[in-house]
Amino acid sequence: MLKKVEKIAFISQTLDRLFPDPPIPLDHSDPFTLLVAVLLSAQCTDAMVNRVTPALFRRAPDPFKMSQLAPEEILSIISSCGLAPTKAKNIHALSRILVERYQGVVPASFEELESFPGVGHKTASVVMSHAFQVPAFPVDTHIHRLATRWGLSDGSSVEKTEADLKRLFPKKRWELLHLQIIYFGRKYCPARNHDPLQCPICSVCAR
Repeated sequence: MLKKVEKIAFISQTLDRLFPDPPIPLDHSDPFTLLVAVLLSAQCTDAMVNRVTPALFRRAPDPFKMSQLAPEEILSIISSCGLAPTKAKNIHALSRILVERYQGVVPASFEELESFPGVGHKTASVVMSHAFQVPAFPVDTHIHRLATRWGLSDGSSVEKTEADLKRLFPKKRWELLHLQIIYFGRKYCPARNHDPLQCPICSVCAR
């Protein structure tokens, strides 16, 4: 049984070996397009988001043009995403707020981002981390599941998982680890039909 310090070191070394430079899985070109893409990714795969955003961003690459589209027009483009009607309304509303209050500039603030329609803490964390390089550890379903499997958190809540991971790993690694764990979960540690004995990390670190 590995000690906690040994487990953290093993996980970090394994992720660095398997995914040394993982890309951001959502296609975007700036903080605004990243914000919209992350909002769309709720209950929707990244692959599906990347299929719909090129057409959306051709029509409206910035908050000014997005706010000029009716929610129904946005919906017609993103309809294949889960919760599309609500997301269309939220994208339109947050674009109007960006234009009216922020001159079209996405603010680099957790508090301000989380005040936008449809933007929760996880979405704000992704934008703060990847668009503004502000230390954050966004926790999605993959990260929540793996942190529990590896005994890094108790699985009681996403908030608890985020706090535990921030405590266990140095701040300078948060952005990279967020991406590494997502890719690891997809390739080696799925929610279903997972064989822990064949998993590069669970075989050593699973509870």
